[in-house]
Amino acid sequence: MSRVPKSVLRLPLEKRAEIAFKEAVAGVIDEHARLGLPLYIWRDGKVVGLSAQELRHDSAVRQGK
Repeated sequence: MSRVPKSVLRLPLEKRAEIAFKEAVAGVIDEHARLGLPLYIWRDGKVVGLSAQELRHDSAVRQGK
């Protein structure tokens, strides 16, 4: 997970909450990929399972690797 600069404290509470939520979701995705567990998401009106391999690929794309 990335470190957020202290200047983030000057942001409104709702923006700080959004940043924290995104960091938490990224952590869950990374943990599932690392442990080889599928992750289930809601897509196009139904539940879809993403394999650990798909999560690793998406994580690498997200991190610019």
